[in-house]
Amino acid sequence: MKVIILAAGKGRRLGPLQSPKPLTKLANGKSILSCQVDHLLKHFSIHDILIVVGYKKELIMEAFPDLGFVYSPGYEEENTSQSLLRALYKIEDEDLLFLNGDVVFKESVLSKLLSSKNSSLLVSETEVSEEEVKYDLKDDGSIRNISKEVKHPLGEALGINLIRKEDLPLLKKTLKLCLPNDYFEKGIEIAIGEGLKIYPTIVSKESCMEIDFPKDLERANIIMKHW
Repeated sequence: MKVIILAAGKGRRLGPLQSPKPLTKLANGKSILSCQVDHLLKHFSIHDILIVVGYKKELIMEAFPDLGFVYSPGYEEENTSQSLLRALYKIEDEDLLFLNGDVVFKESVLSKLLSSKNSSLLVSETEVSEEEVKYDLKDDGSIRNISKEVKHPLGEALGINLIRKEDLPLLKKTLKLCLPNDYFEKGIEIAIGEGLKIYPTIVSKESCMEIDFPKDLERANIIMKHW
């Protein structure tokens, strides 16, 4: 299994940043990305982790010199569909865990997601705002839609995803159909329309949080004190 961390963007919504958002320091003194890597190394070899970089890439590469990197030169205009696709060109068709570089989570959520036999998205059953990526389900329990526009959402998609080997060729195909500014969730939605079965792995909203705005960072720092 390989791991791809999507860390190319500028993170404008968090406010003026001197460094890439994944290097934002948390209350425990570590960066978001450092916490992610620490958790991942309990499950994966250092050689299995690939980080997609763009904005101020040198800072991330200097902070994690032993990891692999893929440069996304279009990070100013492109979005995560293209970052993920670039990284997929670098790996074989095998089980894949991929995540946004701005997600703060407990290590236990990885264990739960990785135990899924099927392709799966990490989600929480919680009230969601307009800005959050939402999901709903089909009658068989698999994901029907995943986007910010879901009309009757069941909760939030948290930005950590497991794709089993047999489903990876389809995801590669559908990511190629995405527009440059599409998020990777668009590729997943197209793949669902072409037959992909991907299921939710449900965790609490206190165990995994995406850091988009200053209020998210404040909340994460408070919650992490109780982990």
